[in-house]
Amino acid sequence: MYTRRGKVIPRSTHVQESNPTSLHESSAEAEFRAMAQGICELLWLKIILEDLRIKWDEPMVKSRLNIYKQNAEAASSSYSNIAHKIDGSHSKEKVFKEIESVLSQLQQDKVKIMKSGAFFVHCFLFCLSLLQDKWRGIPTRLNNIPHSREIRKYFYDDVLQATQRAVNDGKTRLKVDINIPELNPEMDVYRIGTLMELVRDLALSFADDGKRVKVCVQGSMGEGALAGMPLQLAGTRKILEFMDWGDYGAKGTFINIGSIGAAEVEEQDDMYILVAPQNAVGNCIIDDLRAMTNAAEHRPVILINARLKDLPGSSGIMQTMGRDQRLKYAASFESCYFFRLLYYAGTQYPIMGAIRMTYPYQYELYKRVDESPGKEKYVILSTFPQRPTTDEINDAFQGKPSNETRKASGIWLVTLSSDHY
Repeated sequence: MYTRRGKVIPRSTHVQESNPTSLHESSAEAEFRAMAQGICELLWLKIILEDLRIKWDEPMVKSRLNIYKQNAEAASSSYSNIAHKIDGSHSKEKVFKEIESVLSQLQQDKVKIMKSGAFFVHCFLFCLSLLQDKWRGIPTRLNNIPHSREIRKYFYDDVLQATQRAVNDGKTRLKVDINIPELNPEMDVYRIGTLMELVRDLALSFADDGKRVKVCVQGSMGEGALAGMPLQLAGTRKILEFMDWGDYGAKGTFINIGSIGAAEVEEQDDMYILVAPQNAVGNCIIDDLRAMTNAAEHRPVILINARLKDLPGSSGIMQTMGRDQRLKYAASFESCYFFRLLYYAGTQYPIMGAIRMTYPYQYELYKRVDESPGKEKYVILSTFPQRPTTDEINDAFQGKPSNETRKASGIWLVTLSSDHY
């Protein structure tokens, strides 16, 4: 490796003294990756020639150029179809002139690609390939409790990226629905700490961007003997107050804790994260939630694992009167992240598959497959523009086309429409 004035030049860049060497040239049909690689190699070569301020026939130069030649020959087969030959035995001025000619041609090709629109297609495909390479698929062994730190971090990051994309696109009424075992309140392995960590990561990420975030937990509902709150949220406010919110004093400045209601909306707030808002028997959270979103106006309001189905009580609250309006309001929140495990009806073991959606992409249906003893993977079966119904999931698992006449079955458990909105 050759270094001078802080520049580090890879040895794979080379010039031959007596034999031609390969410099990369792109055309309008060449892949975007090859074009970018070619430009980098040309620039590296130019820096080397500028820095080699010694005679061409010196032994040290010959030795160095031989190394470049050997490295180039090892990689030349990969670029043979887009290679341009330059004779390194010519004078330095002539070599530079040929290099400038190739660079000029590269620039012209780039302009043609950009004008044709293909350039942006190449960029998109290139970036998409990077994202796909980074995403390693759904974690396995999700029935192992407690979840490992790696599994938790996977879901925290997955939720964070989807939510950030939605907020950056100007969405203001969002909901996150994630139903892994540690976040399923219907299971005895439910872990409130996992929900709090998810909320903290989400809030801190927006605070890092300079936004003032208010994290809201509903307070006690009802009066007198009917006062209380859902068991899932008991003690949540205290946990949030005493959590570690980082070393730079985010809590109290960029992050504040509040409850749900119009009175909690303040002028300095930029967005609101609501932790598992839900109705309780005899008490409806919809009115407080609607008042808060109306007061927030254009500012983002994000619901985390909301449970807004009606829970009718003997006092007449949440009966049929006004149900259409409540359901319509609950449906006004757009899903930016959805993850739910699938089981046989009436069971919670074994896991049969999963549904995943991250904004702005489609719903993806996966099937869990046992590869060998102790190993498993999730294989994608189908995608849907909208949340799939139970019949659509059954058809996909049984290999039926979606428009085929369905028989009564319902073997898969997917609580999509009744429990979550």
